[in-house]
Amino acid sequence: MIITESKLQGVKLIEPKAFGDHRGFFMESYNEKSFKENGIKENFIQDNHSLSKESGVLRGLHYQLAPKAQTKLIRVATGAIYDVVVDMRKGSPTYGQWEGYILSEHNKRQLLVPKGFAHGFCTITENVNVLYKVDELYSPEHDRGIAWNDEDLGIIWPVTKPVLSEKDGQHPKLIDAENNFVWEEQ
Repeated sequence: MIITESKLQGVKLIEPKAFGDHRGFFMESYNEKSFKENGIKENFIQDNHSLSKESGVLRGLHYQLAPKAQTKLIRVATGAIYDVVVDMRKGSPTYGQWEGYILSEHNKRQLLVPKGFAHGFCTITENVNVLYKVDELYSPEHDRGIAWNDEDLGIIWPVTKPVLSEKDGQHPKLIDAENNFVWEEQ
């Protein structure tokens, strides 16, 4: 696998090896030993799966407060998304900065989003199945989000009028969001 470090400390783009032939392909989407050898030591305890039926569905930007913060390992089984992470760690040299990645069934990329980052994605095809592992269970009392269209962040999404849940349409800007993440130099 090829692992590319992001400018946002801890965020990693993972490109597994796929072995293809006339029948299709085979790949390991997760191998604990390989991940640990590449510095990914999270103990994933839950798998999540979302289906978005249409292009332009935007989910996010989500996070859970500590002590229930989650590291996520995201991949796309069908379709394609524009995946965005925002650094929320107070004191980080990249606080408030974001990066976006295309994840698709074709490029087979995965994105590791560590604790301290908000995460969201926008579908860019129809019938998108997103699978992700997390290292902490969902906790409604710790569940938070920031506005997908926060002008201070300046995220360039592939849509201007996304399909949103009611909850995702009401998140505050980063500056007003509840946030207990603190950057630790590594």
